[in-house]
Amino acid sequence: MAERVTIFFYGLFMDPEALQAKGLRPSRTRQAYVERFALKLGARATLVPIRDGRVYGTIMRLTHAEIDQLYSEPSVAAYRPEPVLAQLADGTAELALCFNLPTAPRSPSDNPEYAAALQAVARKVGLPAEYVAELSRC
Repeated sequence: MAERVTIFFYGLFMDPEALQAKGLRPSRTRQAYVERFALKLGARATLVPIRDGRVYGTIMRLTHAEIDQLYSEPSVAAYRPEPVLAQLADGTAELALCFNLPTAPRSPSDNPEYAAALQAVARKVGLPAEYVAELSRC
C-alpha cells in the first residue's frame, strides 16, 4: 500500500469530492487552520506569511502519486510544498504539507469567479461563517 501524506488545502482543493472527481482518493478529511498566514487571491489562492494571520481549510491524506498528479495540472504547477502545523478543532495539531506560490500575486484579486467558487467550497466544508464572508476581500 502506498504511503499517504497529510496535506493542508485552503483553496478549491479543500473539497474532497472535487478531488475524487479527479480520480484521487483523499482520506481522513478534517477541518483545520494554520496560523501566521493570510490568504491572497490572484488567478488562484496562495498563502502569504503574516504575523497575526489565520487561514482555514481542510487537511486530508493523499499518496505521493496523487499529489504529483494533482500538482501537475498547468494551473497549479508553479506551487511548491512547504511544511505547516495544522491546528484541529479538538485542540491537537498535525504536521502537513501545504502548496504555495513562491511569489504571491501583488495586485488584489481580479477573479471574482474564483472568489465566489472558493466561498461556496468553504461553506460546503463547514468553515466558520465569518471567515467565509471575508474570502471575497482577500
